Amino acid sequence: MRVEEGPKRVRVVFGGEVVADSTRVKLVYEVPYYPQYYFPVDDVRTEVLGASGHTMHSPSRGNATLYDIAVGRGAANDVALRYEDSPIPELRDLIRFDWHAMDGWFEEDEEVFVHPRDPATRVDVLASSRHVQVVIDGVTVADTHHPHLLFETRLPTRFYIPKVDVRMDLLEPTATESQCPYKGTARYWSVRTDAGVTPDVAWSYPSPFPESAKIAGLIAFYNERVDHVVDGELLDRPHTKFS
Repeated sequence: MRVEEGPKRVRVVFGGEVVADSTRVKLVYEVPYYPQYYFPVDDVRTEVLGASGHTMHSPSRGNATLYDIAVGRGAANDVALRYEDSPIPELRDLIRFDWHAMDGWFEEDEEVFVHPRDPATRVDVLASSRHVQVVIDGVTVADTHHPHLLFETRLPTRFYIPKVDVRMDLLEPTATESQCPYKGTARYWSVRTDAGVTPDVAWSYPSPFPESAKIAGLIAFYNERVDHVVDGELLDRPHTKFS
């Protein structure tokens, strides 16, 4: 776990009202992949919070007091916490809200989704002329010379392929969706070959966020689960949480 200064103004909305507004947030990395926003007590409307009588223990942060919230059109239990006696002194005067319990989160004047964005994470989408083939159970499911390569910090390169270069007759849409704070909402397909079905192995962002607009409508396949041949070379399958 580490603590960093947050450079952005961050606001939290609950019950139709702003309950925290700060340009001094701390980014607390409770997990390695992204931070949580911790607000100085002075930047939180503490009058809408009430101690619930519950606590939560963290091996690294100590014991936290949990708070209920009641404001405007909303009320919820155990949705904020404070480590008043934390072994990490800089956490003692900070409050964290449960991300999913809140109605909305804003960095400056733009709403953010899923979880706080990590300032160390970057997403680059580059047009390419590499020859990319996707092979599943010995069947070439996609073959293109016009991919877009998406480079995201700490993840394998993703190859986004135009639908005209994908065997859409082998793809079956599923009800699966996922959300990314950097790209938006993705929809998924399974791939059916004579050997069987590979579930939820392909995805696309129909309406990605502006910073990832170049992948709109293109299809990517999990490098971890199917074979990619790039310029005639079979790539090793990476091992990630998506394997």
